[in-house]
Amino acid sequence: MVSRRTFLIWWVGGLAVFAIVIWLGLPLAIADVPGGILDHQAAGTAANVNAIHAAWEAAGVFGTARTAMVGDLIFIGIYGIGSVLGGLYFRAAGSGLLRHLGTAVLLSAVVFLLTDYGETTAQFMQLSANTGSDDLAGFAATLRPIKVIAWIATFVGILTALVVHRKQTRSG
Repeated sequence: MVSRRTFLIWWVGGLAVFAIVIWLGLPLAIADVPGGILDHQAAGTAANVNAIHAAWEAAGVFGTARTAMVGDLIFIGIYGIGSVLGGLYFRAAGSGLLRHLGTAVLLSAVVFLLTDYGETTAQFMQLSANTGSDDLAGFAATLRPIKVIAWIATFVGILTALVVHRKQTRSG
């Protein structure tokens, strides 16, 4: 069985890394790329990716983009593992609603890991080559809304499960 402490270390650690990644990406939000890394995720075409790369190069933040994407890959792993562990913990820790929340978190975590790693890997490949690819840009843009929904489901699901678990253990 997964311990509450272990799941929380990974999950909260993932949130902390997420905050760092957001901070690392702040310089990427320049006049020509106001959404920063989010614009790169949603670019959708090689031409858009190339325009973003050119703007970042001109602004002197191209290396920052690489650092932010590597940080994002680290965040995905830590937060994703934390969410998987959270789902397993809540599945085992309770019954009824708590077990269902655990299952939903677990499934959402797997979807998050697959889609966010797919999206970020496609972005990182284009950034590393400093050339956009219609296939990779389209793939990343397609995965983006799925990973966002999966991330929200893990975040809200774990917060909800923590509240339900607390109420169940207080009343039991």
